[in-house]
Amino acid sequence: MRPEWHSVEDMDVRPFWLAGRPATGDGELTVTNSLDGRAVGVYSVPTPAQVEEAVAAAHAVRQEAAALPIHVRAEALSHVARRLAERSEEIARLITGENGKPILWARAEVGRGVATFRFAAEEARRFSGSTQRLDTEPAATGRLAYVTRVPRGPVLAITPFNFPLNLVAHKVAPALAVGAPVIVKPAPATPLSSLVLGEILAETELPAGMFSVLPVPNDRAAGLVEDPRLPVVSFTGSGPVGFAIMDRVPRKHVTLELGGNAAAIVLADADLEWAASRVALFSNYQAGQSCIAVQRVIVERSVREEFVERLLKAVEGLVTGDPADEATQVGPLVSVAAAERVEAWIGEAVAAGGRLLAGGTRDGAVVAPTVLADVPADALVVREEVFGPVMVIQEVDGMDEAFALVNNSAYGLQAGVFTRSLDVAFRANRELETGGVIIGDVPSYRADQMPYGGVKESGVGREGVRSAMEDMTYEKVMVLTGLTL
Repeated sequence: MRPEWHSVEDMDVRPFWLAGRPATGDGELTVTNSLDGRAVGVYSVPTPAQVEEAVAAAHAVRQEAAALPIHVRAEALSHVARRLAERSEEIARLITGENGKPILWARAEVGRGVATFRFAAEEARRFSGSTQRLDTEPAATGRLAYVTRVPRGPVLAITPFNFPLNLVAHKVAPALAVGAPVIVKPAPATPLSSLVLGEILAETELPAGMFSVLPVPNDRAAGLVEDPRLPVVSFTGSGPVGFAIMDRVPRKHVTLELGGNAAAIVLADADLEWAASRVALFSNYQAGQSCIAVQRVIVERSVREEFVERLLKAVEGLVTGDPADEATQVGPLVSVAAAERVEAWIGEAVAAGGRLLAGGTRDGAVVAPTVLADVPADALVVREEVFGPVMVIQEVDGMDEAFALVNNSAYGLQAGVFTRSLDVAFRANRELETGGVIIGDVPSYRADQMPYGGVKESGVGREGVRSAMEDMTYEKVMVLTGLTL
């Protein structure tokens, strides 16, 4: 069922969230659907004075937030999980509207957001201190160390367009779980989901100032990044922007979740039908706009012909079109400009000698699922992150060559290895230069409670609820003296 469309004049302007309360600024921006350009929503943009008010409030409440009883934090997180579940269909359709993501994947994203807040509520109750006897040496007789983790301070969460709810959740939920105020700066193209999240957070008993959602334009983000009252910056997005942030604030604690050009290795002992179906789907899900979407498909030469035949059949069977249609698996990219860039990269690969096995066409913001072969190693579709529904087939003679190809990249987020061999699995885990290795499936698999992040140009630090909670805190030691132990 297609969502009901309205003219901009008929739409209510969505407020942003300033220190826990709704507010409006002196400007408005319209969010449009990339498939047909129709308006999805209108939101208010904070003024510089309102941004300052939000930062001041986060700084002022930081000690109260850190001292919040665990049950208060956990119940607030549980409330968010419940309310996201109750409003799941509404939010999924909002994601489809603002992002262009097929409703199939939008519903999955909301489900993951529910789980992320539920995991955070559970981890908040477990995130406790530990004790360590120090009387292992005579000089420390009667001494006991009590070790806790305390928040580094308010968190600035800068989030991208491709998962407008769940990637916000992966920053907000851990921050609230450890008692850190958080200011969200969502992507200007897709802020609506995070504004609904702010609405739900406002229903909790968290103190004023503990959260703000500020949809400011990107050219106004530098002031937030540089503000010393926000000592933690958690950024997900493009590499050049992320590393520029790190260079700009070297004394802050910065976590970067950046890009990749994820590889799936298909070895001769793999289940080829399973591998083909998974690679076809997860090269093209989210229209390829995922940093762990399959981009490079490294196939052992002895099974190359059979695998590619199955792969092309699977790609041909994907349903591409209107993201509001229940059957659609591959929708538009986030904008026509993004689709034009992907089309240009495909054209460059073909001009350099690559063969087009499927797709390669564009209709507005929709790029047909594309399969390329014989592409030179220095082509953009091999070397950089396509962020579109494009995969490149690369042949190898065996495992050693496959692993070398994966590692011959500036990126190292996740890799998938289709094999039935346990020995190969452990060798892949030891040798592949990536933050994660998925055995028997695509690199696109992510469980929201597991550590997630990359090496090399794919980022710094780890997300996943528990990992992010540790990243947003530091260890503090209290030593008790004169005890009878």
